[in-house]
Amino acid sequence: MVGLFRSARNANTPEVRGLRLLRSWLSPAQLAQFDAKGHFDVVGGESGKKYRIKFGICANVLELSEDGTPKVGWCVVPDCCLVAGDVMLAQKIALETFESAALAKANKFGAPAR
Repeated sequence: MVGLFRSARNANTPEVRGLRLLRSWLSPAQLAQFDAKGHFDVVGGESGKKYRIKFGICANVLELSEDGTPKVGWCVVPDCCLVAGDVMLAQKIALETFESAALAKANKFGAPAR
């Protein structure tokens, strides 16, 4: 992930601007995780549950079990057309600040096998 971002970071496309904005909102640990693995973990602001946000725009949020394995998937998508970085930032903010409202509107799906 980091290699792709580095090669295009000076571009001014919507995709690069979205990734730049997302990266500015990630904690140092989340940024390192995103650069190394293409995903980052967040903690639900209401439940304390851990979620993994993978690179993408839909069906990319996984609720993790205590041992870190995917438990269930969530399709948390804004009502408008956005690039991946903007969608992922919206998902991060939603889960950290109004988790139950975000999940009430989301579609739940079986977590994919590892």
